[in-house]
Amino acid sequence: MLERLVIPANTKFEERNLIVEGDALIGANSEIGYGIMARKVVVGEKTKIEGDVFGREEVRLGAWCNVKGNVISKGDAYIGEFTAIEGRLTVFGDLEIGRNVRIKNGFEAKGLITIQDPMPIVMFIFLYLLELLRLGKLEEAEKLFEVEEFVSPLEVPENTVMNIDTIKTDRDVYISESRVLGNVKAKGVLVERAELYGSVKGEIVIIDSSRVHGAVEGKEVYLVRGSTVLGQIRADKVFMEERCVVEGSIIGRSGVWIKPKVELPEDLRFP
Repeated sequence: MLERLVIPANTKFEERNLIVEGDALIGANSEIGYGIMARKVVVGEKTKIEGDVFGREEVRLGAWCNVKGNVISKGDAYIGEFTAIEGRLTVFGDLEIGRNVRIKNGFEAKGLITIQDPMPIVMFIFLYLLELLRLGKLEEAEKLFEVEEFVSPLEVPENTVMNIDTIKTDRDVYISESRVLGNVKAKGVLVERAELYGSVKGEIVIIDSSRVHGAVEGKEVYLVRGSTVLGQIRADKVFMEERCVVEGSIIGRSGVWIKPKVELPEDLRFP
């Protein structure tokens, strides 16, 4: 389970696509108003994607997903059962596809095509593990529990809405070294060395070495290391370093502190 929404460095927000240098991990029941282009694209079940899905190495779509555009994988692809693709599916490697998948404009796979067995995957892994243990193949059994490593991933937790107007989640959000579009609403928000075209609303909001083209609202707002807010700040408490700039009004219901150096809360210092 993804614990927070992470927009990694050099992520590009275009009108129709999210372009990620590394991998893209999209949680279940999310609504993504873009196409997604990444090294590996992994999408949880019951997720809606409004554009194309392009994986430079691999694409995995969970069950009951809905993709409004094309799905292209330069490597292998896994398509879960009852998924709908309203464009064309093109796979340059092997394709594993579930039952009752609907592809409006047909598909092409260069490699091996496998229809998934209807047996639930958890039961299959359990039976497979028992057989490995019976045969004494302990090393192969251990490989089943190895954690896959992803490269600088875009992480979108379940039940997230992300489109050109809105980035909404009930988890924390971390934005790093990117130009981001959308009004952010989350539990806690850290914008670090980035430029955000939209407003920010969260319980704790930290704007660090960044520029926000909109209003900032929260219980506690921190503005540090030369950051700029091109709108108003409204919070219970506002902590601001002297070199920061706010072009609108500053409303701190319990106080506004302007200091040479402001200490940030530990719980939002993401690695």
